[in-house]
Amino acid sequence: MSIVNVHAAKTHLSRLIERACAGEEIVIARNNEPVVKLVPVREPRPERQFGALKGKLVVPDSFFDPLPDDELEAWGQ
Repeated sequence: MSIVNVHAAKTHLSRLIERACAGEEIVIARNNEPVVKLVPVREPRPERQFGALKGKLVVPDSFFDPLPDDELEAWGQ
C-alpha cells in the first residue's frame, strides 16, 4: 500500500492511476491522515433479469422423488 499526499497526487495523478489499475493500493492523505483510496473501476455486472431462463431449463419429475436411504444417510438424515 502506498500513501501519497494530496499535492503529490495532483502532480502525479496519471502515474498513480496506472499503478492502481495494475493492482496497487494507493491511499491519498491530507496532513498525513489517509482520506481516500484510489481503486480501478470494474465493469458493472449486468442486472439480473427475472425469468431470463424461462423455457431454457427442464426439471424432470424424478427430481421430486424421495432420495434413496443410502443417500439420506450420507447427508446425516
